[in-house]
Formats: sequence, structure tokens, C-alpha cells
Amino acid sequence: MEYKDYYKILGVEKSASQAEVKKAYRALAKKYHPDKTKGDKAAEEKFKDISEAYEVLGDELKRKQYDELGSNWRHFQQQGGPYQGRPGGGGTYYEGDMGDMFGGGSGFSDFFEQFFGGGFSQQGGGFRSGRRAPKGQDYEAEMLITMQEAYSGTSRLLTVNGQQLRITTKPGVSDGQVLRIKGKGGPAAGGTAGDLYIRVQVQPLPGFERQGDDLHTKLNLDMYSAILGGEVQVSTLTGKLKLKIPAGTQNAKTLRLRGKGMPVYGKADQYGDLYVKIDVQLPVHLSEEERGLMERLRELHQRKTASV
Repeated sequence: MEYKDYYKILGVEKSASQAEVKKAYRALAKKYHPDKTKGDKAAEEKFKDISEAYEVLGDELKRKQYDELGSNWRHFQQQGGPYQGRPGGGGTYYEGDMGDMFGGGSGFSDFFEQFFGGGFSQQGGGFRSGRRAPKGQDYEAEMLITMQEAYSGTSRLLTVNGQQLRITTKPGVSDGQVLRIKGKGGPAAGGTAGDLYIRVQVQPLPGFERQGDDLHTKLNLDMYSAILGGEVQVSTLTGKLKLKIPAGTQNAKTLRLRGKGMPVYGKADQYGDLYVKIDVQLPVHLSEEERGLMERLRELHQRKTASV
């Protein structure tokens, strides 16, 4: 059984504070979460290692035990029993069938299971291991909302296992985001109920493309406004706004409206930006007068170019 360096897995020093450990775990968990690395087995294993490391270092007692164990880990392994802390240290103890200690199917490594596994519950001056209470089946459901509802937040009344639940989303929820409703899954005799997982589906809104918290849209602009500049109206999720067009705006130029994108999920008063891509529309059917003026403009432009 291989010793696991949990500090190295999380990329923190042994002297790191609990807050620093938590911050490192969150960053790595976000990077290697299975929802982002679907099908990547190496990333899945990395995520398991990260979770295991935080299970220990994120708990002050387990971290203390782990630090005390240090290079003596093989000694405790050869003893065939769980780690009990230094003599006189009031560490952990185990009573009962050793099969309970190494079973349970937690998904953590053998190293973790031998020294920290088994589903600890506090008793007296130490900790006693016992079987984990059974958990009911997790349920899954889908919730379809519009992009406008994703912007402002909304709610739906869903019926799950004969029970009506009102599910509320915060502003800025994204397509494919999973919401966890604790204890609203299947029941378990003598245990805790499972959880309900709601996958949010956001319907696309014609004319808008979402990229993270930013929105992208296209604006058809007449040639004269592109050349001379001016103000035009552009649509946002909160209504129409005036957009200033600089003189000489080129086709495909992108203008940014700060704070007019999607709300940042879970962060009040923070918004992404709206990016407006200019699509200059050339006139197709010219009158004789317009054509004559365009010819005159071309002549003037050619003279100017030739004199430079």
C-alpha cells in the first residue's frame, strides 16, 4: 500500500492554514470535476485523489492524525489496525469486527480506508467506527427555463415521487448546471433519504449567444451610420439601449457594453458584458440620384488617394 502525500496532491505546504487548504481544494475540484472532464479517466482519478486529500486535510482532527503518522505510516500498516494517535494523545480507537473498518465501499484509496475510513462517529474521549447508515436512492430530474428566466431567476413546481417541490434558481444559472436538493430523493429504512439532482436546461434565445457570464449579439448597421457615426438602439435582456457608433466603424468590429451580460451566479450585483458585433449592410437598390452621389464620392476619394 503506497503512502499518499495529501499536501502534494493539493499543492500546499504542510504549514498551510485551513483556509488555504480549502482554497486549493476548490480550485482543483473545479478544474477536474467530472462534469467538466467527461470521459477523461485520468482526470476522474485526479478528482478522486483531490477529494480524498481534502477529506483528511480539511478536517483538523484527521489532519493532526495524518501529520503525526508521517513517515511512520508503514509501521501502522504492518500492525494491521487503524491509526490511534500518539500514546496519551487521546486519539482514535476501534471496537468490533475488523471487516467493518476496511469495508463500506467509500471509493477512497486503501491508504485512506486503513487509517481514516469506516465512517467515524464520536464517542467519549475518542472516535469509534461503525457502519454507515444506509442512504436512499438519488433521484434526477430536468428543469427547462428560458434565457430570460436564467437572467432574472425563476421557480418551477415539480412533482417528484408523488411530492410537489418548488425549485428556485438564482439569477445567472447556466445551461446544464445541476442543483442538489438534499434529502428529497428516495427514502431508506433506518437511514437518510437520498438527494434530488435537478439539471437545468436553458432554452437558447434567438439573437444572443452566451459564453460564460458574457453575452454576444449581432447588430445590422447601415453603411451611412458606419461611415458617419451616430447612435443606434441595441437589444439587451433588460430592454433596448442606445449604443454610440464611432465614425468610420469597420465591418465585424465588436463593441462592448459593460455589465449588460448575464448575472454572475451567486454573486449579487456582478454581471458579465454584452459584446455587439457590427454587420455593415450595404445598400442594394440605389436611385439615380443616390448612384450619382456615390459616383461623385468615389471620384473625390480617388483624387484624395492620388494626392497622398
